[in-house]
Amino acid sequence: MTTEKSGPAHGATTTAEGVPPTVAEMVRANRANWDARTPVHVASEFYGLDGSRTADDWFAPFEWTDLGDLAGRDVLHLQCHLGTETAAFAERGAAHTVGLDFSAASVAAARRLARQAGRDVEFVESDVRHAVRALDGRRFDVIYTGKGALCYLPDLTAWAETVASLLRPGGTFYLVEFHPLLNALGPTPGPDGEELLLRHDYLAGRGPLRSDTPHTYTDGPPVEGATTSYEWRHGLGEVISAVVAAGLRIESVRETELLPWQRFAAMVPAENGWWRLPDPEPRVPLLFAVRAVKE
Repeated sequence: MTTEKSGPAHGATTTAEGVPPTVAEMVRANRANWDARTPVHVASEFYGLDGSRTADDWFAPFEWTDLGDLAGRDVLHLQCHLGTETAAFAERGAAHTVGLDFSAASVAAARRLARQAGRDVEFVESDVRHAVRALDGRRFDVIYTGKGALCYLPDLTAWAETVASLLRPGGTFYLVEFHPLLNALGPTPGPDGEELLLRHDYLAGRGPLRSDTPHTYTDGPPVEGATTSYEWRHGLGEVISAVVAAGLRIESVRETELLPWQRFAAMVPAENGWWRLPDPEPRVPLLFAVRAVKE
């Protein structure tokens, strides 16, 4: 679950020698950054791994409606980080639950947390682009991903093809992700206080955004070591087109004003414990969900 507090700018993606980094170099930087974030996240109040939060806290009610009964089904969670959401699938009766993430530190922490909680969850270390090989050709009934995952993927076409390859015929793919509009908004000082204005690209096309900050989206101390990361913008049309091109049939698309955490200071608690903008503000989508099936 990601999205930084700071606003990185375009045009700063060069190495010390003034040469633009390759995609592979940017992915390696992201992996190192997530390794560095992991101990901060594990200790944070945000993730509540001391028992103050449950696995279900990370899900909107409509997600369980869309996913349906998981009992007896094999579930894969791509880009799972600490496995906070992955745990919920095991708790809801999945036959076998697998979480996959490219950060070795995240996977190690996820395994330890699952073991301490007595959960039967498998965690695999792999870049999502190489997931088919890392999972030895296994197939799944349900694949889940999102809430800050897509921005770390440079190529959605390859990602969607990977998802399709990992699904069994009749399987369900479920994506719940921060809306591209949310990623384009940023708080800006105004005459009547802080205002939300368009500050970043909604659409792809101008390359990744580079961020170099010790701050992560949780509470806790600054990240030490690898502080540089890169994010790619993907519009809603690009996401849906990639899923369709991979041969998956879309059954539903949702847009909601809810977020699982207080992204902006002006946000207020919603009825289900999530967060939304206050009533005087326009109602805009902050999160979206796509359900698709492999026929």
